Amino acid sequence: MKIVGILGSPAASSRSNSLLQLAQARLQPVASSLHTIAVRDLPAEALLHAQFDHPVIQQALQHVREAQVVLVATPIYKAAYSGLLKAFLDLLPQDGLRDKTVLPLATGGSIAHLLALDYALKPVLSVLGARLILDPVFATDAQIPRHETLGYAPSPEVRERLDRSLQALTDRVDDFARHSGAARERDPLLVRNRATGAAPH
Repeated sequence: MKIVGILGSPAASSRSNSLLQLAQARLQPVASSLHTIAVRDLPAEALLHAQFDHPVIQQALQHVREAQVVLVATPIYKAAYSGLLKAFLDLLPQDGLRDKTVLPLATGGSIAHLLALDYALKPVLSVLGARLILDPVFATDAQIPRHETLGYAPSPEVRERLDRSLQALTDRVDDFARHSGAARERDPLLVRNRATGAAPH
């Protein structure tokens, strides 16, 4: 399973980053590849001026293109996801999330910010063609307190909710892979090629 995480926080150490890192650590055993795109680290001019030919931008878009699972992590500011995340999502083609399973991860000052995911982020992910958008994992600032050595540490309750979402994610991806494999086995061209010994196109 190829997994990419997109981090929209402008800070190097942040609650949304801690949530993304925890999710990636949990998924490590089932990941064939695991990449993180920290949007704040992309070249600012290339990002803001949509310089698609910039090698760093091309590499980031390639990671998204090849992924089966996309984790989108963002802080919520003023009832909206981060401007950094918006700038990166604007670089994706119209079908940039086609056939992908997406799990939004977000943090905010209060539970009221949860609405921003339903009314702002999820519609954009849908327009980009995501095959499946799982229910977001949202945590308030109080649920991810500061930690002396880790920077931030999600509470046990947040970890439990995240684990449930990740289990649902892996189940859905496995189901899709099985159904896709079964459909491919029934493909008339593949069956004919096998019968004749021809190489698949």
